[in-house]
Amino acid sequence: MKYDLEERVAKFGEAIIDFAKSLQPNIINKPLISQLIKSATSIGANYMEANQASSKRDFRNKIQICRKETNETKHWLRMILRANPEKRKEYEKLWKEAHELVLIFSKISSKCK
Repeated sequence: MKYDLEERVAKFGEAIIDFAKSLQPNIINKPLISQLIKSATSIGANYMEANQASSKRDFRNKIQICRKETNETKHWLRMILRANPEKRKEYEKLWKEAHELVLIFSKISSKCK
């Protein structure tokens, strides 16, 4: 089976959207959901840009942005868990995937030096 990181980050963004739709759109959740969706869906967009990079330096820069956005997503997931402790099971699955993606992007970035 071919490993497809582009597909993996797209599926992660979709999972985040589905998770966000399950949250109550109250005064606390609304800004958290907005931030979460922005950071999580930009991972895939930046990865697609990286794959079309004009140089090795451009590629590495986009991969580092992917890593930063993934770390930011972990932060927003943590804040959402604080506001919605009943969502721990969904949170843990998404946080684990985000953490694995951070490790992947870190490894890719370090190999580009």
